[in-house]
Amino acid sequence: MDDYQETLRKLAVRDDRFIDSLLGEHRDDSALSGLDPRSHALARMGALVAVDATPAAYMCTVEAALKAGASYEEIVGTLIAVLPVVGVPRVVAAAPSLGLALGFDVAEALEAV
Repeated sequence: MDDYQETLRKLAVRDDRFIDSLLGEHRDDSALSGLDPRSHALARMGALVAVDATPAAYMCTVEAALKAGASYEEIVGTLIAVLPVVGVPRVVAAAPSLGLALGFDVAEALEAV
């Protein structure tokens, strides 16, 4: 069985020991996912949109994405990428939080228009 197949099997049966190892002390380690740090941060960004995360959660993830070399355009592009999956309301709700994490106040910009 290949590594990815073993991982899927353990997740599908809710192997608590395996899941605990993923969530343990290395929970922010992109190496566990097999993704490079930039892709890891962008994937997390998509997940934040899906779960309607808090603005603080966006701050941490944006910081990690920028540190890993992601551009502002790529970070915002994550909203576009997840739009068909999570839906318009989630992306609309996420845009101001993501904007603040990037140093752009969407609400203030809308008031100026």
